[in-house]
Amino acid sequence: MLSLVRFQSAVPNRHGRFPGVFALANGLAHDGLLSHADHRWWESANTAMNAAYAHPTADDPTAYDPVRHPGATSWFKDPEAAGLIGRARDYLELLDRYGVPWVELRTRTPGVVHYEDEVQVVSTAYRFAEHWPFAGRAPRG
Repeated sequence: MLSLVRFQSAVPNRHGRFPGVFALANGLAHDGLLSHADHRWWESANTAMNAAYAHPTADDPTAYDPVRHPGATSWFKDPEAAGLIGRARDYLELLDRYGVPWVELRTRTPGVVHYEDEVQVVSTAYRFAEHWPFAGRAPRG
Protein backbone atom coordinates (compact mmCIF):
# COMPACT_ATOMS: atom_id res chain seq x y z
CA MET A 1 0.00 0.00 0.00
CA LEU A 2 1.23 3.49 -0.91
CA SER A 3 2.63 5.71 1.85
CA LEU A 4 2.05 9.43 1.33
CA VAL A 5 3.27 12.61 3.04
CA ARG A 6 2.02 16.18 2.85
CA PHE A 7 3.42 19.37 4.37
CA GLN A 8 0.78 22.06 4.80
CA SER A 9 -0.16 25.13 6.78
CA ALA A 10 -1.19 24.49 10.37
CA VAL A 11 -3.67 27.35 10.01
CA PRO A 12 -6.44 27.57 7.40
CA ASN A 13 -6.34 30.46 4.97
CA ARG A 14 -9.25 32.87 4.43
CA HIS A 15 -10.93 30.23 2.22
CA GLY A 16 -10.74 27.58 4.94
CA ARG A 17 -8.04 25.62 3.08
CA PHE A 18 -4.61 24.50 4.25
CA PRO A 19 -2.05 25.50 1.58
CA GLY A 20 0.89 23.22 0.93
CA VAL A 21 4.55 23.94 1.56
CA PHE A 22 5.27 25.45 -1.86
CA ALA A 23 2.21 27.69 -1.80
CA LEU A 24 3.25 28.96 1.63
CA ALA A 25 6.78 29.78 0.47
CA ASN A 26 5.41 31.41 -2.68
CA GLY A 27 3.09 33.51 -0.52
CA LEU A 28 6.01 34.80 1.52
CA ALA A 29 7.85 35.74 -1.66
CA HIS A 30 4.88 37.30 -3.44
CA ASP A 31 4.02 39.39 -0.38
CA GLY A 32 7.60 40.73 -0.26
CA LEU A 33 8.32 39.21 3.14
CA LEU A 34 11.57 37.40 2.28
CA SER A 35 15.01 38.86 2.87
CA HIS A 36 17.05 39.50 -0.26
CA ALA A 37 19.10 36.33 0.31
CA ASP A 38 16.03 34.18 0.98
CA HIS A 39 14.29 35.60 -2.08
CA ARG A 40 17.26 34.65 -4.26
CA TRP A 41 17.26 31.16 -2.71
CA TRP A 42 13.49 30.82 -3.29
CA GLU A 43 13.82 31.83 -6.97
CA SER A 44 16.67 29.38 -7.50
CA ALA A 45 14.90 26.57 -5.62
CA ASN A 46 11.67 27.08 -7.55
CA THR A 47 13.55 27.05 -10.85
CA ALA A 48 15.26 23.78 -9.89
CA MET A 49 12.01 22.21 -8.67
CA ASN A 50 10.11 23.21 -11.81
CA ALA A 51 12.86 21.71 -13.98
CA ALA A 52 13.06 18.47 -12.00
CA TYR A 53 9.40 17.69 -11.30
CA ALA A 54 6.29 18.00 -13.43
CA HIS A 55 3.47 20.15 -12.10
CA PRO A 56 0.24 18.10 -12.14
CA THR A 57 -1.51 20.70 -14.30
CA ALA A 58 1.05 20.11 -17.07
CA ASP A 59 -0.50 16.64 -17.57
CA ASP A 60 -4.01 17.41 -16.32
CA PRO A 61 -5.15 21.05 -16.45
CA THR A 62 -8.10 20.14 -14.22
CA ALA A 63 -5.97 18.66 -11.41
CA TYR A 64 -6.81 21.54 -9.04
CA ASP A 65 -10.03 22.71 -10.69
CA PRO A 66 -12.22 23.99 -7.83
CA VAL A 67 -15.43 22.79 -9.51
CA ARG A 68 -14.31 19.32 -10.64
CA HIS A 69 -11.98 18.65 -7.70
CA PRO A 70 -12.88 20.99 -4.82
CA GLY A 71 -10.20 21.12 -2.15
CA ALA A 72 -7.70 19.05 -4.16
CA THR A 73 -4.39 18.51 -2.37
CA SER A 74 -1.00 17.13 -3.39
CA TRP A 75 0.78 14.32 -1.58
CA PHE A 76 4.36 13.09 -2.03
CA LYS A 77 4.89 9.37 -2.50
CA ASP A 78 7.27 8.11 0.16
CA PRO A 79 9.91 6.78 -0.51
CA GLU A 80 9.58 7.30 -4.29
CA ALA A 81 9.73 11.08 -3.84
CA ALA A 82 12.70 11.08 -1.46
CA GLY A 83 14.47 13.77 -3.49
CA LEU A 84 11.37 15.93 -3.67
CA ILE A 85 10.66 15.46 0.03
CA GLY A 86 14.27 16.42 0.83
CA ARG A 87 13.93 19.61 -1.20
CA ALA A 88 10.57 20.34 0.43
CA ARG A 89 12.32 20.21 3.82
CA ASP A 90 14.50 23.12 2.69
CA TYR A 91 11.29 25.06 2.07
CA LEU A 92 10.09 24.06 5.55
CA GLU A 93 13.26 25.56 7.02
CA LEU A 94 12.40 28.79 5.19
CA LEU A 95 8.89 28.72 6.70
CA ASP A 96 10.39 28.14 10.15
CA ARG A 97 12.66 31.19 9.76
CA TYR A 98 9.60 33.35 9.09
CA GLY A 99 7.40 31.84 11.80
CA VAL A 100 4.95 30.21 9.40
CA PRO A 101 3.33 27.25 11.22
CA TRP A 102 3.12 23.99 9.26
CA VAL A 103 2.28 20.35 9.90
CA GLU A 104 3.33 17.05 8.37
CA LEU A 105 0.55 14.63 7.47
CA ARG A 106 1.00 10.95 6.57
CA THR A 107 -1.57 8.59 5.17
CA ARG A 108 -2.18 5.60 2.95
CA THR A 109 -5.70 6.82 2.13
CA PRO A 110 -5.59 10.44 0.89
CA GLY A 111 -9.11 10.38 -0.53
CA VAL A 112 -10.19 10.08 -4.14
CA VAL A 113 -7.03 10.16 -6.29
CA HIS A 114 -7.58 11.86 -9.63
CA TYR A 115 -3.96 12.49 -10.67
CA GLU A 116 -0.85 10.40 -10.13
CA ASP A 117 2.70 10.36 -11.43
CA GLU A 118 5.97 8.79 -10.24
CA VAL A 119 6.39 11.03 -7.16
CA GLN A 120 3.00 12.49 -6.26
CA VAL A 121 -0.75 12.17 -6.21
CA VAL A 122 -3.48 14.80 -6.20
CA SER A 123 -6.64 13.85 -4.37
CA THR A 124 -9.82 15.18 -2.88
CA ALA A 125 -10.97 14.19 0.57
CA TYR A 126 -13.48 11.43 1.07
CA ARG A 127 -17.02 12.61 1.78
CA PHE A 128 -19.79 11.39 4.02
CA ALA A 129 -21.97 9.52 3.14
CA GLU A 130 -20.58 8.59 -0.28
CA HIS A 131 -17.39 7.11 1.17
CA TRP A 132 -18.49 6.17 4.70
CA PRO A 133 -17.03 2.66 5.21
CA PHE A 134 -19.76 1.25 7.46
CA ALA A 135 -22.82 0.52 5.36
CA GLY A 136 -26.07 1.49 6.99
CA ARG A 137 -24.44 2.90 10.11
CA ALA A 138 -24.07 6.58 10.79
CA PRO A 139 -21.14 7.76 12.88
CA ARG A 140 -21.71 8.48 16.53
CA GLY A 141 -21.01 11.66 18.15
